[in-house]
Amino acid sequence: MAQPFHLAILVANLEIIRKFYRDVLNCKEGRSSDKWVDFDFFGHQFVIHQKENYKNEPPITNPVDGHDVPVPHFGVVLTWDDWHNLADSLKKNGVQFVIEPYIRFKGKVGEQATMFFYDPEGNALEFKAFKDISQLFAT
Repeated sequence: MAQPFHLAILVANLEIIRKFYRDVLNCKEGRSSDKWVDFDFFGHQFVIHQKENYKNEPPITNPVDGHDVPVPHFGVVLTWDDWHNLADSLKKNGVQFVIEPYIRFKGKVGEQATMFFYDPEGNALEFKAFKDISQLFAT
């Protein structure tokens, strides 16, 4: 595995966001305090920091393949099977998708599965998987 990334974001409601990442995305909780929580975000370090009265700016969108992709967004590249399992789990948990799970470039170089959704405070997430991970940066 490549070196894990570290991402820290602001949130207004620590407990609601903690529950989403822990219970919906099944991220294992690490160190925490009454103002922040570390998560194992699919092998990466993700931290939520509470800021009283914080208001997240809604992302703008950019057209990609006929979809309005929210920007900024973050997420991870999963294995093909893990992506499908996560998509099924999110559907069962009633997560509303911004862009429903679908396959891009089907049968072509860079074939990938992707989906977009928001956490409860409006942070946009994208999870994707490549049919052939060696094509991650293919042109």
